[in-house]
Amino acid sequence: MIKSYKDLDVYNRSYELAMDIFYLTKKFPKEELYSLTSQIVRSSRSVSSNIVEGWAKREYENIFKRHLIDALGSSNETQNWLCFAKDCNYITEEEFVELDAKWNSVSKMITKLHQNWKTH
Repeated sequence: MIKSYKDLDVYNRSYELAMDIFYLTKKFPKEELYSLTSQIVRSSRSVSSNIVEGWAKREYENIFKRHLIDALGSSNETQNWLCFAKDCNYITEEEFVELDAKWNSVSKMITKLHQNWKTH
């Protein structure tokens, strides 16, 4: 039984991944602080935040689903920023492959929740 957004696996995974991104960006160059670092941290945090905000409005199915679509967009945006981080040599190929796969999994979970959610 799902009683809280904290019971949603997709919330927990996206939150954990956002924390991984936060710690990973600690090694990015200081000149990226207000650019790539800021963007990737914000987009990764936006995923779980949109799930939480949508959950609060879940009685309104269309609104909840709109927030899930926003979460999906932020998940994909995070993957794009990861591509930049890899191509700028701020993360290794191995780090990229692992994180990209995890974000793909989160995106699939969001899509499945969106497809299967029924308020009543």
